[in-house]
Amino acid sequence: MSRPVPYIQDCADGCELTILARPRARRTEFAGTHDGALCVRVHAPPIGGKANAELIGFLAQELGVPKAAVAVRRGAASRRKVVTVRGRSAAAAARRISSMRQGA
Repeated sequence: MSRPVPYIQDCADGCELTILARPRARRTEFAGTHDGALCVRVHAPPIGGKANAELIGFLAQELGVPKAAVAVRRGAASRRKVVTVRGRSAAAAARRISSMRQGA
């Protein structure tokens, strides 16, 4: 049996991820975990929603869902965010994220 991942939880129509975003990075990538959140380095600056848009596109690509299925539910102006991913269970998201982080 696999251990639960603290930064991913099932919700009514998919899963929720707790993200710690780090804008203005060299490239957009997963960067481990910190304080119960999945760290994501984001290339875009946190100006005019650019970092959130890039984070949404990155998560959609990595989780294999359309961009429309990913939304920042809480923390749009904060580094710590809760992101909803429709159509992907917490277990499936955890598997994909784990494989992406190990493949890096």
